[in-house]
Amino acid sequence: MNALADAYVRRDVGFIFLYTNEAHPGENYPHLTSMMEKFNHARAMQDVYGVARPILLDALDGACHRAFGGMPNMTWIFNRAAVPVYKADWTDVNSVGNALEYFLDVAERRRNQEKLSPFRVERLDYRESDRERFYKGLALNGPKAVREFDESGL
Repeated sequence: MNALADAYVRRDVGFIFLYTNEAHPGENYPHLTSMMEKFNHARAMQDVYGVARPILLDALDGACHRAFGGMPNMTWIFNRAAVPVYKADWTDVNSVGNALEYFLDVAERRRNQEKLSPFRVERLDYRESDRERFYKGLALNGPKAVREFDESGL
């Protein structure tokens, strides 16, 4: 996502990362009990994964995360009027990039006085599934995170 954010900065598209909670808490990154812990976990994630986007911290009780759907790895795109124009229950750089291109094109067409009417679309997108890379990241949280994920049957 860093590369995508870099590619769109010149087109006045802003990206933020909302740090919600530990999806798979373990010994190294346990369930959060304070905002200071959340800050430290977010900073560690920023360092380990090289997140260059601004990171906002959700409330400890996850109020923002719940308000926006509560999925583990969501992406939302809002237009300048703060209207949500894209919602995905999983973050995928190709899907997000495709949506950004579409909505930037719509904005340009509207600036050119083209009459456009909105309508809703639902589609199924696909993402790469790299189980080995997922487990490598999961292991950073500790053996408990790996064990509990394995026991979940996901």
